[in-house]
Amino acid sequence: MELVLWLLVLHGVLGGLDVLINHELAERLPHRPGAGLEEALHAAREALFASLFISLAWFEWHGLAAWCIVAIIGAELCVSTWDSVLEDQTRRLPPLERILHIALLINLGAYATLLAPILADWHADPSAVFPVWNGRQTVALTLLGLAAAAWCIRDARSSRRLSALPAQAAAGVASRP
Repeated sequence: MELVLWLLVLHGVLGGLDVLINHELAERLPHRPGAGLEEALHAAREALFASLFISLAWFEWHGLAAWCIVAIIGAELCVSTWDSVLEDQTRRLPPLERILHIALLINLGAYATLLAPILADWHADPSAVFPVWNGRQTVALTLLGLAAAAWCIRDARSSRRLSALPAQAAAGVASRP
């Protein structure tokens, strides 16, 4: 489990860099008319990662509870796929953003592959959620989870504000190459 948790820490760091560098500084998505849906998808993904980081930092999910973790990862895959398609339809991604997305996808495959047998073992046990302490990994994932939760709120508010803008303003910017 130790490697899975470090890969989740890496995921949080790479995701945070993507958000700060690409979404905030380069693209200014929270201020771009037409980016309401993308911001909503980002908020959903951040909520899922906040849940995943904190859930695995502090607990083991045995029996049927293991399906909670599977559901979070499955939902994240759906949201990220939708977001990727939407990004290709609404804006041209800078090379660094594409590179970070590829690194995040590879990392997702790595932590999901390593986590699958752990979840299978947990699933074989009676249903229960057990508290755990993983030292620095618990601290790092908790901080990343809290940051993701805060950013989720920020992006949700941005999505709501951007979605309320007049459609003609959004259409002019969304069709940009």
